Amino acid sequence: MQKKTIQDMNKDQLEGKRVLVRVDFNVPLNEKLEITDDTRIKAALPTIQYLTSHQAKVVLMSHLGRPKGKVVEKLRLNTVAERLGKLLKKEIIKLNDCIGEEVENVVLKSKNGEIILLENLRFHPEEEKNDDQFAKKLAKLADLFVNDAFGTAHRAHASTVGVARILPSRAGFLMAKEIEVLSDLLENPDRPFVVLLGGAKVSGKIDVVQNLLNIADKILIAGGMSYTCYAALGYKVSNLLLEDYDLEVIKKMLTKAEQQGNKILLPVDLEVAQEASEKSESKVVEVKDVPKDVIGVDLGDKSLAMFEEEIKKAKTVFWNGPVGIFEIKKYAKGTNRIAKLLADMQGKAVTIVGGGDSIAALENAGLAEKMTHISTGGGASLEFLSGKQLPGIEVLP
Repeated sequence: MQKKTIQDMNKDQLEGKRVLVRVDFNVPLNEKLEITDDTRIKAALPTIQYLTSHQAKVVLMSHLGRPKGKVVEKLRLNTVAERLGKLLKKEIIKLNDCIGEEVENVVLKSKNGEIILLENLRFHPEEEKNDDQFAKKLAKLADLFVNDAFGTAHRAHASTVGVARILPSRAGFLMAKEIEVLSDLLENPDRPFVVLLGGAKVSGKIDVVQNLLNIADKILIAGGMSYTCYAALGYKVSNLLLEDYDLEVIKKMLTKAEQQGNKILLPVDLEVAQEASEKSESKVVEVKDVPKDVIGVDLGDKSLAMFEEEIKKAKTVFWNGPVGIFEIKKYAKGTNRIAKLLADMQGKAVTIVGGGDSIAALENAGLAEKMTHISTGGGASLEFLSGKQLPGIEVLP
């Protein structure tokens, strides 16, 4: 999938031009409103630096959290502007809105190489509705549009699709890299190609499994997603984070995988506990012997060893979702061992990780830099791998 990028544009095409850049600065904040992970901000730096070095006037726009179309003070982008300024060692002009006369005046008076950050797009309900008039007001600010927000590419919003239909558009470096890496997974992965899917929910991932059954050599399923698979196979899975889903769809998927040479691997044992807490006692049980009224908190030793064996054979690994409740230290063993194994494969295999929780696990273990690629968009990467068209990408030339 080839898209035109900003690298196709030279200084003459960018100098003095107002460039509206959709970035994904939807970063996690703690109770003190401090940024706890600035991966997404750092990922946007190459595009921003390219534009400023070519003397463009850069206007950044992003969302943060879910303010539901209203101004929410704690979701203003002030903290983001401060962090961005420190990373770039450059002043960031932060505005208090993203549209309107005042915003237009500041942008018109901006100088070559300056960076302006607009306020949270989702303070306006029109953003998520892909409202034409809202898109026109955003487009009015610039001569050119650059989409570098892969994490929102699966959303048809005013700032991702609406503006791209109005202004000459390009993909930023991050967007181009995501498209390249994920396209290679679908079209030409080094084999064996192993997929590991975890996390709490099965919805959103079944389409990925069904598409990758025709591409991957092995699909390992863990976490809450595996419990729904057990239910489809007739196991009594207690309240193991079971999600309400069409079990017939999953049963057909598992049958197809079996016919293709047991392509899907499910855990054979689990670590279970009465509740998800440090104080709760846990034990490892076979899947067929899971007691009532417990929850799965991690992979059992047999399952973990089985998964590790498959991953070690791989030349390409895609990982989305932790295999246990890794936020609780005593239940992080499985997720941490998977992360360490992938880190040890550096230089020997292509390792791609997508999804906020998986990335958080890698960051916690200090292993993120040892991955071949970390996708900044969990939901977007899953939709891409399920074979769907992502509106934010499709609209780009």
